[in-house]
Amino acid sequence: MTSTPEHPTAVPYGTPDAPRIAVRGEAHLEVDPEIARIGITVGARGTDRRSALADLTRRNTTVLDLVKTYGDAVERLDTGAFSIAPELTKHGRGERVRAYHGRVHLTAELTDFTALGELTSKLADLDLTGVDGPWWALRPDSPAHRDARRQAVREAVQRAREYAEALGTTLAALVELADVGAEATQPMGYEAQSRSLHRAAFAGAAVADEAAPLDLEPQRQQVYAQVNARFTMVPPRL
Repeated sequence: MTSTPEHPTAVPYGTPDAPRIAVRGEAHLEVDPEIARIGITVGARGTDRRSALADLTRRNTTVLDLVKTYGDAVERLDTGAFSIAPELTKHGRGERVRAYHGRVHLTAELTDFTALGELTSKLADLDLTGVDGPWWALRPDSPAHRDARRQAVREAVQRAREYAEALGTTLAALVELADVGAEATQPMGYEAQSRSLHRAAFAGAAVADEAAPLDLEPQRQQVYAQVNARFTMVPPRL
């Protein structure tokens, strides 16, 4: 292919007059989480479909009202799956409905971790209510991601300079800067599940005294960034 001003011939490995350096810059930060998510499962049981649905509605309202009392500490509250299913038992030649079971799944996202411990304890103290989590995370637009990317770029520049200095020369220009895997990007793992409280589920009656708040230690988040960089350098005198 003939080189033209509009379509210059690509020279991936540089030339003696413009040698290239290709490096990778990496950054690894450990930061405090910004949000915590918990999953809430509300259950109900009745001898007929109507009574099971009524009981589930009542319990679900109780949970929603409790979560909403925490105001701005709860950033999001979503209702997920809902189900009512019969429990069958065999009697003689046929099957009969023994009872109906209902479930509603909720997700709450909190930014106040003190409130998180209190809310989790109160939810786990309710009848037929299960709690999963917490899952600690950073927001997608967290400054930590930006800081990691900047640090990765700085490391790439520093590494390239060291290579150039080893040859007794200096960098001339930046040719390319790209995220690792930029052409087949995979979502970065922004969240990690804490082992502080994997599951708390209580099906019995609530105790008379209010449960003490759980002491949940926020799990530090790992933030990674990687970039590939290519530079040209002033031709060294070898």
